[in-house]
Amino acid sequence: MSKTGRPEAIVRPKAGERAFEVERLDPDPALAEFVDYYWLVRWNVTEHRQQVVPQPRIHVAAEDGRLLVHGVSREPFFRTLRGVGHVLGAAFHPGGFRALLKTGVGTISGTVRPAEDVLGHDDRPAAAQILATSDTARIVPVFDAYLLACEPEPDPVGREVTALVDQAQRRSDIVRAEQLAEHAGVSLRSLQRLFAEYVGVGPKWVVQRSRLLDATAAAHSGEPVDWAELAANLGFSDQAHLTRVFTQVVGTAPATYRRDPGTTG
Repeated sequence: MSKTGRPEAIVRPKAGERAFEVERLDPDPALAEFVDYYWLVRWNVTEHRQQVVPQPRIHVAAEDGRLLVHGVSREPFFRTLRGVGHVLGAAFHPGGFRALLKTGVGTISGTVRPAEDVLGHDDRPAAAQILATSDTARIVPVFDAYLLACEPEPDPVGREVTALVDQAQRRSDIVRAEQLAEHAGVSLRSLQRLFAEYVGVGPKWVVQRSRLLDATAAAHSGEPVDWAELAANLGFSDQAHLTRVFTQVVGTAPATYRRDPGTTG
């Protein structure tokens, strides 16, 4: 998987560009199987409310004096930025966090909890160092050390799950969970169990979220969009179905979102 994630998950990206900057950084090579990338967000604003479309990956972020573990959530994610500040986070591969948690990640889906509660290691000293400066040369090794202390072991099943999620994200022709199961060579029930254990959400959600992000990418392109045709290509039953799902996740209909100056202006 790429170390850029899916930038189309940032809602109204043009407005965001004016409010904050994002830098993506590599983890220690010993963590590369588990952590896709670190992301550092810096801001200097009076106030900015940012929305991000949740993806099938767990994040651990230094904020509010702690390292907080964000389980995969089905709900829209918002964060209000004020003044001057920064957050450093670790974006895990979709199948990568179980190696640290040592149990099924479905147990933390939809939750935000201090890392000590989840991983058993006091996170406050690391969080304090990370939040004291945004100098990447100083704070990335601190994050590396904390995650390495959790002693993740290589997990070929986790790597397989990450590759399957990557296929769902990259291949717009995969529009149903059954197609992903066929690609994996397993039954849908087996794939559902695998995703519950390693991702924390089911393959149906992963596939639909991937196609929804394809729709947001089309809106961000600034090019004219035939929403009915796009809905059919992305596996939605019709344009109304795409509009309903898009509105539930983003907060507005796709055509309205595309015209928003914060989206492409």
